[in-house]
Amino acid sequence: MKENKPQSTSENNPSFQKKVWIVVGILAFSIITLLLLKATFRVFLLILAGALIAIFFRGLSSFIQKKTKWKEGICVAISIISTFLIVIGLFWLIGAKVQDQMAELVETLPKTVENAKAKLNESSIGRTIVDNFSSRDSIEKAQGFAGQFFQSTFGFFGDLYVILFIGIFFTISPKTYINGLVQLIPIKGQETGRQVLNNISNQLLNWLKGTFFSMFIVFVLTAVGLAIIGIPLWLVLALLAGLICFIPNFGPLIALIPAVLIGLLQSPETALLVAGLYILIQFIESNFITTLVQKKLLNLPPALIIIAQLIMGTLTGIWGLVLATPIIVILIVLVQDLYIKNRE
Repeated sequence: MKENKPQSTSENNPSFQKKVWIVVGILAFSIITLLLLKATFRVFLLILAGALIAIFFRGLSSFIQKKTKWKEGICVAISIISTFLIVIGLFWLIGAKVQDQMAELVETLPKTVENAKAKLNESSIGRTIVDNFSSRDSIEKAQGFAGQFFQSTFGFFGDLYVILFIGIFFTISPKTYINGLVQLIPIKGQETGRQVLNNISNQLLNWLKGTFFSMFIVFVLTAVGLAIIGIPLWLVLALLAGLICFIPNFGPLIALIPAVLIGLLQSPETALLVAGLYILIQFIESNFITTLVQKKLLNLPPALIIIAQLIMGTLTGIWGLVLATPIIVILIVLVQDLYIKNRE
């Protein structure tokens, strides 16, 4: 009897040419996907910023609902409206003084820069520093870096507009967007995906609580310290220090520059006092406030945050630097929930 040997067909064993076309197609799809992600990554950052606003509104509404037992919709409306009213009220109370001090700061900064140059030119090392930073190449490099770093997707106010309305829409109906994301996951993993999204939301809310607490403490300490030293623009400088504290590590360094320049208008000793004050506040914030917050809410590796800020700031500019920390929070939750827990 003759044995019927299975004959290989082109369907079961694709030809070499077909395999090549499959590989080329996969590579082309991967490259196109990467290019699309690169072109639209700043948009994803704006979406993340809007999600953070929604998490803040939802966290505040949950707190109100816990205390009052009112309906969810009423508490959400109260959280949004009360936040806007508080911000408008603060601008109304201190807006005029901040505006005057901001105008004075803008008018004074060129004089402070010239004053700083004059002080540096008094020594040989200072002259070397001035010559290096005043050269045409250095100025062109700085302008190019600043232009790339501070570029935004739709312009600064356009970005704020997009972020605000995305945040409000996410706040009003979060389940619509969460369910839509979960539907993209295979059915057997949808429950896990929903748990991961809830965990990410909770961790980001904890991060926001700790960040706002640190910002407030830095603002108060800076305002008191600058007022004691006798800096005339203490309020706007303190507000700037508190707001920029939202960016860990690099924020205090950015806030230090205008404060020291204003101090130089009075005397070098005053500038040193201002620098010492900012360094002391940064030491307190990093070693006591942040440690307490991380112990109570969440723990983030400081070196990992700095690495993420350097990478994100270089690739995507100011929004990447601002949102590097919440991105690290999301990545840590994803690694813990999807890899480490399953491995254990």
